[in-house]
Amino acid sequence: MKRILSAFYAVIAITVGVLVLAGYFLPQFSGFQLVLLDWAIILAGAALLVGTGNLFIVHFSRVRARSKGYLYSLVLLVSMLAVLALGAAQFTGALNFTMNAILVPVEISLMAVLTVTLVYASIRLLRNRLDVKTGVFLVTALLVLAGTVSLPVLLGFSIMSEISQIISQVLAAGGARGLLIGIALGALTTGLRVLFGADRPYGGK
Repeated sequence: MKRILSAFYAVIAITVGVLVLAGYFLPQFSGFQLVLLDWAIILAGAALLVGTGNLFIVHFSRVRARSKGYLYSLVLLVSMLAVLALGAAQFTGALNFTMNAILVPVEISLMAVLTVTLVYASIRLLRNRLDVKTGVFLVTALLVLAGTVSLPVLLGFSIMSEISQIISQVLAAGGARGLLIGIALGALTTGLRVLFGADRPYGGK
């Protein structure tokens, strides 16, 4: 029975994948492609709702049990319910204020902490392993930091800002594009393996 169900799931997945892929090249299958993509969006929305409900239940259980760190769970629950209420009431101004006054500063603070952590990790790495790659990493991080703050410009060291822009806009952008190409190739390979039935992440073996 398990083999029959596994084969049935594989046939459905391969058929759906072929129809969606054919919709990009053959106009006759574009209607099937749109319907299947709409179904996928609905399933993704349902999965998001299930995940949100699970998050609420887990943190509500922590608050009710007064377990360690339950205050953070309480803050999360209050914030979640407040944002949901604002969204349901369509208070656009309040939502924009929440985004600009809370979410954006938190994201900026996390990026600042990440930057300091990278510099600290590079210094620790330099102490444990002294080589050319570690030195290049540390110098690059310091140049980017020095170029992004306004102190070099105030002191007349505008060349630091120029070097930082070259690193961030040329070298880092090239590396990011390489990562994106690698991710795209990995996704394409995974999709082809699912399409040919080599991988079955939907439960079959």
